[in-house]
Amino acid sequence: MPVERREVLGHLAAVTCILFWGMAFVSTKILLQDFTPVEILFFRFVLGYAALLIIYPHRLQTRNLREECFLVAAGICGITIYFLLENVALAYTFASNASVLIATAPLFTAILAHLLLQGERLRGRFLVGFFVAIIGISLITFNGSFILKLNPLGDFLAISAAAVWASYSVLMRKISEFGYNAIGSTRRVFMYGLIFILPAFFFFEHQLDFSRFAKLINLFNILFLGLGSSALCFVLWNWAIGVLGAVKTSFYIYASPVITVIASALVLRESITPIACIGILLTLAGLYVSEQNRKEEPDSANRHHKSGHVSP
Repeated sequence: MPVERREVLGHLAAVTCILFWGMAFVSTKILLQDFTPVEILFFRFVLGYAALLIIYPHRLQTRNLREECFLVAAGICGITIYFLLENVALAYTFASNASVLIATAPLFTAILAHLLLQGERLRGRFLVGFFVAIIGISLITFNGSFILKLNPLGDFLAISAAAVWASYSVLMRKISEFGYNAIGSTRRVFMYGLIFILPAFFFFEHQLDFSRFAKLINLFNILFLGLGSSALCFVLWNWAIGVLGAVKTSFYIYASPVITVIASALVLRESITPIACIGILLTLAGLYVSEQNRKEEPDSANRHHKSGHVSP
């Protein structure tokens, strides 16, 4: 296939992922009317795991216990804890708020990578971008807490989810160095995530009522999250990174909150006030400025791109 065509398809794959991930917040918000956060999380990744098993039916053979432990930790952080925080956050805050706040994950990732990984230094542009984004986050949180009279717990949980995703990103960067098949390793991460979701059923409300899927809106949204936002998008995103590289592909991440804001306004009829719009713009501007750092360090970016993961 010609290089130019591959690049066009790579861009289309990245755009598809961002469209799915941006709308995933809205789908989760809709499902929260009939399902609890832990139920949504479980059903979503059961479907995602099944889809990846069909796509790549081969068993992943790890070389030693240490590498297996990295996969376990990634499953706990990136699937169990992250999505529990995200889904619970959506029960307390607007989908648009949650999307923007969770989009700060690259900032937390950069800080954690600076502390734990070699070759990841914090530079001036990153710090400027970080503080601009924090101002934006403060405006969004202020809007939700005082103007719209929402419980600020949702905003706090969303920011916590972003911090947890940073841990997952660092873990996946390390796992990428092991040289395993991307679909196989992702499926193994899904498996451990599902295993550690099970104890959450003892602490969160749930019910064995599959009749809820008889409602077409519930069935559509759980299929959208499980097959589209989870399984399909992980495969497409990894392929896009292989074609475009980490820097070009990751740039699309910052369009995710915009998609969520538009979708939540159209589908959920959520109101976005002027102060929230300013906060969104500042947050995205801060993230963009911070991202420019990576373009100055192509070697680091190339090492990083193998992880191939981002928040849906």
